[in-house]
Parts: sequence; C-alpha cells; structure tokens
Amino acid sequence: MRSRTTVMLVDDHAMLRAGIRSFLEQQDGIVVVAEAEDGRGAIELSARHVPDIILLDIGMPEMNGIEAVRRIHQQDPAIGLVALTVHADSRYVTSFFDAGGKGYLLKTCESDELLRAIDAVKQGRTYVTSDVVHVLVTPPQIERGCGPALDGVGFPPPDVLTPKEREVLQLIAEGVTSKDIGTRLGTSIKTAETHRTNLMRKLGLHSVSAVTKYAIREGITTLHD
Repeated sequence: MRSRTTVMLVDDHAMLRAGIRSFLEQQDGIVVVAEAEDGRGAIELSARHVPDIILLDIGMPEMNGIEAVRRIHQQDPAIGLVALTVHADSRYVTSFFDAGGKGYLLKTCESDELLRAIDAVKQGRTYVTSDVVHVLVTPPQIERGCGPALDGVGFPPPDVLTPKEREVLQLIAEGVTSKDIGTRLGTSIKTAETHRTNLMRKLGLHSVSAVTKYAIREGITTLHD
C-alpha cells in the first residue's frame, strides 16, 4: 500500500467481519476504522468516519448493500465502495456499479486479491474480480429493467422509487409487517402503509408475493436468513 488506507467493514456476520479485520490489521498501512452489520449502520458510520474504502456485503437484511452504496455514494462520492459478496449474478453486479460501486469481489477471493482491490480503488481505479468481469461486457439485455419479466409482464426498475420506498420494498419482501416497518423507520403505521401503496402502484404490483418476486429479481433482497 502506498499510504495509510482507512477501511470500514459491513457484513451481518460478526465472525466474518472479525476474520477480515484481523487479516487487514496485519497489513502495513491499513487501518480498520469501523464496522457495521447492516446498510443503515453503514450509512451512519461512513458519514462519521469517512473511510477511504468500504468493504460490504450485498445480501443483508433491513437495508441491502446496493441501497447503502447508492446513499453513501450520494453523500460522499470519494469513498471507494467495494462489494465482498457471494453474489455473481449479473443483476447484482450491474446494480452495484450503477449505484456507485468501484470494486467487486466474491467471498471466495484470495487474500492477495482483496489487497489488490483495496489498493486499486484507493487509487481511483475500478476493480472487478475475473469471476464476474464477463457480466460487464455482455449485451444490453442484462441491463436493469430488461431482464426476465414476472409472470410475462415487464416492470419498471427500482429507480422509479424514492429511497424510503426502496427500503419499504425490501422489508415487505422479507415479511415485515406495516407496524414493524413503521417502528424500524421511525414512522407511523399509516406512513408505512402509504409507502407500501405508493411503491406497489409505481411498480404495477398487486400482491405481497409479486413484491417478493420483484425484490429478488432486482437484487433488492435475497431473503437472507
């Protein structure tokens, strides 16, 4: 590493974070400044610590990594956002980079590749592991909104929703009730239900099962345990 690099870790598995932290802190010039277990925590801690690099999973409950990347990139485009995930599907890869991501690794990567990715993104370059690089050079049909339709009907991309509606979409797909959604977002049940109604109208969805299928297809949730 050419200079001191500050890193934040975001993953809902504490043991995984601990392992990565232990490895990184053995490297000269790398300092792990914060850890978060979900997307909301990542947004809050990134604003507080302003790390050079954020290593984050995509499939997290509450708020997925792609939504967190979108918001962190909006508040500070200089932060290098690197996915460290099990997801190699084109939906996840393209959505991650569309949201502002700069690096993409699979959790099966070797430790030296992790360091190369951190170094590359710190220098302002984009890093994509060879296992998924083909996704970024395939024809346009993989782009968001052009993939397989649900029940034979095309649906708008998630970008038509507000950030709050995308949060509610994920929570609905994960089986969270309107009451609990309101509690988690700090709003009333009525407001949560309004978000629910609005997002379903915008997407042309008419049932919870359709919302769930849509969320999985668009990489918004993986129905994470």
